[in-house]
Amino acid sequence: MTTADGTFGAAACSTCDNGAPLGLNPTADHPIAPGGIPNPGATYVVPARQGRAVRVRRGQTVCIINPHGTQVGDAWALNTDDLGEYLSMPHTRAATDHLIPRVGDVLVSNRRRPMLRFSADTSPGVHDTQMAACDLYRYRGLGVADYHDNCADNFRMALQAVGLRAQDVPAPLNLWMNIPFQPDGSVAWLPPVSNPGDHVMFTACMDLVVVLSACPQDIIAINNRKPMELHVQVLDADVGAASSKEKERST
Repeated sequence: MTTADGTFGAAACSTCDNGAPLGLNPTADHPIAPGGIPNPGATYVVPARQGRAVRVRRGQTVCIINPHGTQVGDAWALNTDDLGEYLSMPHTRAATDHLIPRVGDVLVSNRRRPMLRFSADTSPGVHDTQMAACDLYRYRGLGVADYHDNCADNFRMALQAVGLRAQDVPAPLNLWMNIPFQPDGSVAWLPPVSNPGDHVMFTACMDLVVVLSACPQDIIAINNRKPMELHVQVLDADVGAASSKEKERST
């Protein structure tokens, strides 16, 4: 893929923010649905190496599905009415006292307001809240000279595809990302331990724009070095609640 300006870098000017992608892929002009407004219950594909944005109303549930079990999904949520309020991993860790969110946890914004309630998880529950989204500079550090698809640009382009723009890329919730801490304080970058068809469900506590990137990382092992697609559904309140209860009975 080519970069937006051919330089692999942001323009040098005092008025620029961090909201412009540094390269392009089909994310930029393939919204999940017109305006990001889904048909409740429909299944949408987030293609491998790409991102999509979807609008989720308060009380609706977003279901994110890992059809192959090997794919990491970088996930964000932003307040529909003010994109400067977003799902914050540091604030959520403080609110839940958990490094990894668990079913029942309420994930909060950078203003410490409830954004998402973690309502179901059929996977072993291994996710990550520590690592930044991969970006152009990450791949440069891994020895990639040309443009490489990345989650930060997928976030920017997914918003662009539905007519939105955020000034920065918050730290994501890295679904199914397996980054165990070692006794010496180091971390390991390992493949997911999730299974084909595993999914997570989050119920919106306010009107949100949810962005999901099917992580393009193929240099290290976190996606088994083979990025795959993810699926996403938005369920109306009664359907989402029934689905969560069914999953609780089956686990």
